[in-house]
Amino acid sequence: MDRTLIQEILEVVEQAAIASAELTGLGKKDEADAAAVEAMRKRMGLIEMKGRIVIGEGERDEAPMLYIGEEVGSGNGPGVDFAVDPCEGTNLCANSQRGSMAVLAASDRGGLFNAPDFYMKKLAAPPAAKGKVDIRKSATENIQILSQCLGLAPSELTIVVMDRARHKDLIAEIRSTGARVQPISDGDVQAAIACGFAGTGTHCLMGIGAAPEGVISAAAMRALGGHFQGQLVYDPAVAQTKEWADYTKEGNIARLSEMGITDVDRVYEAEELASGDNVVFAGSGITDGLLFDGVKFETDCTRTSSLVISTLDNSARFTNAIHIKEGAKSISLN
Repeated sequence: MDRTLIQEILEVVEQAAIASAELTGLGKKDEADAAAVEAMRKRMGLIEMKGRIVIGEGERDEAPMLYIGEEVGSGNGPGVDFAVDPCEGTNLCANSQRGSMAVLAASDRGGLFNAPDFYMKKLAAPPAAKGKVDIRKSATENIQILSQCLGLAPSELTIVVMDRARHKDLIAEIRSTGARVQPISDGDVQAAIACGFAGTGTHCLMGIGAAPEGVISAAAMRALGGHFQGQLVYDPAVAQTKEWADYTKEGNIARLSEMGITDVDRVYEAEELASGDNVVFAGSGITDGLLFDGVKFETDCTRTSSLVISTLDNSARFTNAIHIKEGAKSISLN
């Protein structure tokens, strides 16, 4: 990977966001996802690289576009691994709610953990708390540590948690410390990354979400110097999801073993989930969110708001782009 690839990666998420945003608010989550997938795949195909999807839409037979193991790019140039979520928060997009975005992480070959389609317990926190909070500690202990690291009282802290039945006890414990809970319905990647920036009003992400999105979050937080840890969840009683209604704890452990994961209780640090020498995160808003605005359609142009975080030059770039339409007559600055 090199710096010239960053601009192309940015355009990948921009195009995916625009395609999905065309369907915002129409209640068509599957169609919005498919549009983003196709746009992302098409733009990737123009990049001079030997790209490979390591986290995508599923296995080949289940997802014909951007499937795990699919090769993308021209076939020439550097080898790059991708973890992609073309429309993170499909329900948010379908219902025109905040927080949906097109997102990916990229790294040198072998630099991203091939996360199975499982759930993951996650902990994200600001750089000041890196290595001090720990996913193995209780929420109460971590909030006390976070309070000390940030110089804020627990009552001044906001903890983001996915609004799920499995988090009932977690939410109760967080509130018992005096900290505030911000529940979200979907899309925990943006919430995790927001913890890496001061001034967002988001101080920590706790709870269980999807494992593939955990890798994308880890890539961003590693590049930012923030704290991120993940631990796979394999017990259906813990996940509490209808998708695992017929699954068993023993069966899930066997599935992980088949994937080469034998230490099922291992806690993964950001540097393990995104271990490549060069790691890039890119996200572009579909709808307005914590970090950037969503796509805005105007008569003569389309506007996108995006973020690229890279270890190549230790930078985080917020980018507002104007995509000029053919025959445009008048384009305003704002």
